Amino acid sequence: MASTAAALHILVKHKEQADDILKQLKKGAKFQTLAKKYSTCPSGKRGGDLGEFRKGAMVPAFDKAVFTSKVLEPIGPVKTKFGYHIIKVLYRT
Repeated sequence: MASTAAALHILVKHKEQADDILKQLKKGAKFQTLAKKYSTCPSGKRGGDLGEFRKGAMVPAFDKAVFTSKVLEPIGPVKTKFGYHIIKVLYRT
């Protein structure tokens, strides 16, 4: 089982916006471009890049999504106390 992962995410306040961003991604929009445009997380400036992190380092719902979803496929929205996340797992090790 993987103990570390690297992921990109886009954080927004409203589920409707998260749904819309996910639709744009499925139509071929670039994850990093949308992260820079919409994400309320400081990582948005880096295209949503969270770097590598250990299992358990993120809030539970986010952590579960990262460690159970398909790699390189945008998923979400994942609701946490911060808002709604669209997540793209780059790799797990």
